Amino acid sequence: MSNMSPFTPRELRDALGRFATGVTVITTRAETGPLGITANSFASVSLDPPLVLWMPAKSSGRYAPFTRAQRFAIHVMAADQHEISDGFVREGNIFDRLDVTWAEDGTPLLRDCLARFHCERWAVHDAGDHAIVLGRVMDAVHRDGDPLVFSSGRYGSFSGD
Repeated sequence: MSNMSPFTPRELRDALGRFATGVTVITTRAETGPLGITANSFASVSLDPPLVLWMPAKSSGRYAPFTRAQRFAIHVMAADQHEISDGFVREGNIFDRLDVTWAEDGTPLLRDCLARFHCERWAVHDAGDHAIVLGRVMDAVHRDGDPLVFSSGRYGSFSGD
């Protein structure tokens, strides 16, 4: 691993893809209606105050509504929810095909995910070709189950057994 030659963007992307991540779907109420996006860039930041982050790509057509959103929900997807994740990769409004409830502020909330964090925007920071969106968690729920995992461009699962 001592190869110090320059790397291409594709090589960097492939190397980063070796890091397995969970899969989330972020939802919000945009000016045009409910909107969702799949992201694997999610992390906890702080317990006091309760902060989490995710990072939308600037190249996404959904970048602006999500970086402007005052409220949003981050849903941690279960191993059997790859179709929901795929749906939000391709388009931002597949809510009519899903079991959804609505928060008082209009944020769409997906049912049966492993965990859900209903957030208000804390800050948005520039991060190269992405933004870092920090959210203050207003409510968090969770259930038992196996998570949906993403690595090397493929979905998989992790069993805690």
